[in-house]
Amino acid sequence: MTVRIGVEEEFHVIDVESGELVPRADAVLGRLARHADGYTRELQQSVVESNSGVHDTLEGLGADLTASRARLDRAASSQGLAIAAAGTAPLTRLGTVPPTDDDRYLHMTDEYRLLADEQLICGAQVHVDVPDRDTAVRAMCAVSPWLPPLLALSASSPFWLGADTGYASWRTMVWQRWPTSGPPGCFDGAEEYDRSLDELVRSGVISDPGMIYYDVRPSAHIGTLELRICDACPRVETVVLIAALFRAVVTDACEKIRADGSAGCDGRHEWLRAATWRAARSGLEGDLVDPSTRLAAPAPVVVRGMLRRFRPALEASGDWETVCSLAESALARGSAAHRLRRKAAREDLLAGVDDILAETRGELRPDRGGRARGRNEHLRTRRDARTAAPTP
Repeated sequence: MTVRIGVEEEFHVIDVESGELVPRADAVLGRLARHADGYTRELQQSVVESNSGVHDTLEGLGADLTASRARLDRAASSQGLAIAAAGTAPLTRLGTVPPTDDDRYLHMTDEYRLLADEQLICGAQVHVDVPDRDTAVRAMCAVSPWLPPLLALSASSPFWLGADTGYASWRTMVWQRWPTSGPPGCFDGAEEYDRSLDELVRSGVISDPGMIYYDVRPSAHIGTLELRICDACPRVETVVLIAALFRAVVTDACEKIRADGSAGCDGRHEWLRAATWRAARSGLEGDLVDPSTRLAAPAPVVVRGMLRRFRPALEASGDWETVCSLAESALARGSAAHRLRRKAAREDLLAGVDDILAETRGELRPDRGGRARGRNEHLRTRRDARTAAPTP
């Protein structure tokens, strides 16, 4: 039976005219009417989260994500807003986005101060079904080495407060400041893992288990292992690719645990944080740390090696051909961070924001000169043409 998957996506709320991040998530949520159950608020009033259904196939997941984004787009566009699936919103000003009016979020803002104030980031989380919580905890060690390549595929946040950071995923740098972020470490099973969570809560460093922000973790509410390392992705195809690869990695680990009780972890996790930094710095445009050798290798080599390593699991779920096609397309396009940086250099950062908004809607397409044009740009072109047209 095919293992089921689901996705949570976070979106920035953007003012269409200025391209800037704005604290109007509640205004968007208020327009969703009967579909509101699939969406929720986040720590900052500038972020909306969507929750997909549970799917057996990549086609079903992709269609669900596309439909969810379309609903959000309609709710936002009716108010002069748009949604952006990216790790950071390129045009952001600190001090302009208050926290969401919720007791838990207000406590976090008071406790963590600037760290919480600067949590102006968005991610994509993937859930994969696992047989039980013990298996989920044991599988974390085996899947962790393969998470940095997934981060590289998702990298979409090179700009912060209007400036180029030099990183493909600056969101990762912001995220890693939380006291419970990063690789999860090794645990014998669910009992030991849950004990460690209780100790962290009792220490007063975090206020509840929901503040465990490891790169991968067992869900606290459903029987899944949850991927949390990735940036939000402008293209739905990228989310589907990452979900398929994560499902294959988790399935492989669970099979090993079922067969001999071990997922094959050697206990050496000291290199994982460095590998994550490398992926955040380089994206798909430089070297990554190859999980097979723990040595530097070009990103395409690492991604293709990952496909070969998990081909049996990908074939078992019927995903092999689709994933190969999506991966080659992703490598040919380059990371979203690279595309955004290139557009900003050729034109300006506002034009880059326009492309992010268009990609989020699935509407980016080449114009006659081969340059990508978003829907907003097409609208401006038509508006300018009407303005310039002679009066009859």
